[in-house]
Amino acid sequence: MNLSLGDILSKEQIITDLRATNRWEAIDELINHLVETGKIKSEHRDGITAAVRKRESSMSTGIGFGVGIPHASTELVHKPVAIFARSKQRVNFDALDGQPVSLVILFLVPQGQFQKHLHTVAEIAKLLQKADFRNALELAPDAEAMLQIIKGDRSFRSELNLESNDREK
Repeated sequence: MNLSLGDILSKEQIITDLRATNRWEAIDELINHLVETGKIKSEHRDGITAAVRKRESSMSTGIGFGVGIPHASTELVHKPVAIFARSKQRVNFDALDGQPVSLVILFLVPQGQFQKHLHTVAEIAKLLQKADFRNALELAPDAEAMLQIIKGDRSFRSELNLESNDREK
């Protein structure tokens, strides 16, 4: 079964105003939030942080378009875990296009299952390359609205007048 971002996110897993100023702070803030919301165990925080930092050190997951998708596979999670954050001041993520990021999705998968979940990361990246989708997330008033956009609630998108153009501008 293909997982979508909407399947693994809850309102509690959305940060509407990320405080971090760089990718390392962002990763720490996202992982800390996953601990606070009970999505990962506090005793696993350091191991998960190390796994994500190791992956991020090999190549930035700032994919361009103002988006970062730090991710890792680890034996410390037993099912895919994600957290989504929006940064109003933008984060220096050493992105491929040199631009700071405003949307960050941290994605964790169980050790040995990355191939199985690669399509999920690819789908997330593809979705976030759509300008109207990013704009909707950046304009959303709260985490609930952001979750509805991620889950593909078309009525919410039309309320924000975002139906017209699904292509990158």
